[in-house]
Amino acid sequence: MSRKDWIEYIVREQDTGMNVEQIVRQKLNVSGRMMQRLTRSKGILLNRKQPFLQRQVKAGDTIAVRVIERQEQSQAPGQPQHDTKPEGPITPMPSIDILYEDDHLLIANKPAGMMVHPIKQETDTLVHALAAVLAARGEQTSVHPVHRLDKDTSGAILVAKSSYGHQLADRLLREGGIHREYLAVASGVLSEGAGTIDAPIGRDARHPTKRRVVESGDPAITYYEVQQTSEGMTLARVWLETGRTHQIRVHFAHLGHPLAGDTMYGGARGLLRRQALHASKLSFLHPLLEKEIVVEAPIPTDMKRLMQAEFR
Repeated sequence: MSRKDWIEYIVREQDTGMNVEQIVRQKLNVSGRMMQRLTRSKGILLNRKQPFLQRQVKAGDTIAVRVIERQEQSQAPGQPQHDTKPEGPITPMPSIDILYEDDHLLIANKPAGMMVHPIKQETDTLVHALAAVLAARGEQTSVHPVHRLDKDTSGAILVAKSSYGHQLADRLLREGGIHREYLAVASGVLSEGAGTIDAPIGRDARHPTKRRVVESGDPAITYYEVQQTSEGMTLARVWLETGRTHQIRVHFAHLGHPLAGDTMYGGARGLLRRQALHASKLSFLHPLLEKEIVVEAPIPTDMKRLMQAEFR
């Protein structure tokens, strides 16, 4: 039994009276859907034997759960687990910096210009690149992005390496347990040194992918703190309470200060040929290791060049 493929829980005295299913659901945080899959694939063991799920446990018992599922293990090397096999020519994979990694999660530094996952038949996405990296190491695991970054936004993104890891990280995200910080360069000089942008975001009826602030939109809250200013631009540290599509870009445009380079939302192109937005820091309490993970993504060359030119 591979240690990476399974996770174990040793029953404690205070767990007395619980059954196998309760331990798996409550102590190992396995969802109902994953519980069904594990039951069908014999992925739950009690003291290395197949148990009756309603059997009561006692202190010292070992419950093991397969966290790399069989359908993931049988995946073709380099093929993302949640995508069908892409058609068309195979694109050489760019090098991806991995900023943090353990058996269940990793944090990658996504370059600007790369989509997180394929929309049509793309084969040069972050998902493909990470799958290729893991396959080259001989790791037959899957790739599940926990959140998104726009194609032209660079920086730190959390990725799960199994369905189990994805389930745990997704719960963290939904409960607000993942803190994401960005560096943004906005056009003009913001009037306040710090602030909160509380404005609902919805689709722009006149554009297939654009978003805008609308009363009927989804609640969206963005916090910012000015770091530096020049005559024509503001460097701000930004963090989110919600995670709507294009949220930072839409909110700063709503203030009248679109991000530099963000032509979709009114920003002017200059030294930067994309929106000046970088996911600079990501932190969370690891759901399995029970320790704080804090990772910073280096500022990419194009943004560094803009910042050096504007904020000397």
